[in-house]
Amino acid sequence: MASRQVAIGSSVGLHARPASMFVQAATATGVTVTIAKDGGNPVDARSILGVMAMGAKNGDVVTLTAEGDGADAALDSLVALLERDLDAE
Repeated sequence: MASRQVAIGSSVGLHARPASMFVQAATATGVTVTIAKDGGNPVDARSILGVMAMGAKNGDVVTLTAEGDGADAALDSLVALLERDLDAE
């Protein structure tokens, strides 16, 4: 199992548009990915409701984990996405 930590770069955190973009990217990887805030329970990164319910704000550190072939590459691309301010794009 691969794992990465990343600080949320979006100015409004993982809500609405940034969450939707993240969920779409996680689904497109084809591997099982979870996301968790520090001290929180992991949720399926393919679930828009789960991701938004975490309440991750700008600067919060989240942990991504993935299993399966291509897990490292999938996490690298998701980390790069979360580091950006998706609201400004």
